[in-house]
Amino acid sequence: MSASPKILAAKILRKGRCLVEYRRLGRTGVWVSEIAFGCAHLGSKPADESEAIKLVHRALDLGINFIDTANIYVGGRSEEILGKALKGVRHQVFLATKVRGRMGEGRNDEGLSRYHIFRQVEASLRRLQTEYIDLYQVHWWDPNTPLDETLRALDDLVRQGKVLYVGCSNFSAWQLCKSLWLSDKNGWARFETNQVRYSLLDRSIELELLPLCESEGVGILAYSPMGGGFLAKDPIPNSPPVVWARAHRDRKSETVTQREKRIWQTVKQIAQKYGRPLSHIALAWVLRLPVVSSAIIGASNIQQLEENAAASGFKLADEDIALLNEQSEV
Repeated sequence: MSASPKILAAKILRKGRCLVEYRRLGRTGVWVSEIAFGCAHLGSKPADESEAIKLVHRALDLGINFIDTANIYVGGRSEEILGKALKGVRHQVFLATKVRGRMGEGRNDEGLSRYHIFRQVEASLRRLQTEYIDLYQVHWWDPNTPLDETLRALDDLVRQGKVLYVGCSNFSAWQLCKSLWLSDKNGWARFETNQVRYSLLDRSIELELLPLCESEGVGILAYSPMGGGFLAKDPIPNSPPVVWARAHRDRKSETVTQREKRIWQTVKQIAQKYGRPLSHIALAWVLRLPVVSSAIIGASNIQQLEENAAASGFKLADEDIALLNEQSEV
């Protein structure tokens, strides 16, 4: 079977284990696992450092080559643990981290100024114990810093070899469009990815952002592809996950809405049809689009990691996609 222009049906056998599918990272020549290991909570429990390192190593054994973190995750602890975990295997990993959030008490200890970016990239390199970062992402928009200052600083990091590619996160369509235009105008390294929240519960990017990314070859990195875990739990939770409720502060209900119940029930129905976990249905729906370079999953234990990674390569039938689309309409 030949690979599509965007999806490489490349299978990597590691220690007799998992076969994974890879996709191009946006328009670049880099191939990343369509399931990425997200490290937002890696190291949140100080006593569990050895367990966290085992999680990282298991992700590599499963064929996952894309690991995502940020300088603010667990106050830098996530990057520190990754640095330890990747000793001797750094070359096997496409490593992504982010900059923007507050990392100190000083007035300039946050944002996307050249000053803050240059200081934080050095701090991330130290914590990660690496000479370069594969994908350096701005975590969210900074209204207090001129965009050209941010983009020029990122371009300089690429030219210095400290960063290979740059991306953004949580950018709206107009923010990404303006960024791409400025980079093209000035010959600077441009954003190759946009990491955004995308799931059956939140399809807001489909209106403007997703078509823009398809047009310009910007890879979507989907975080919370299971709605903060809501679409992976059985039976249905009595309330939305805390992270989900926090991301939707405008929601009027603290209980599960009728739409959320309808989506969960449909996912459950389709999961029973295939004999798969609910998580596989939610992930396969997100990954149905070639513009999605990777779906970022977190895991608190090896069993959860293995279950989510096993969704790689699973495809939904057209009629199931149509049903999910219908039931998840706002």
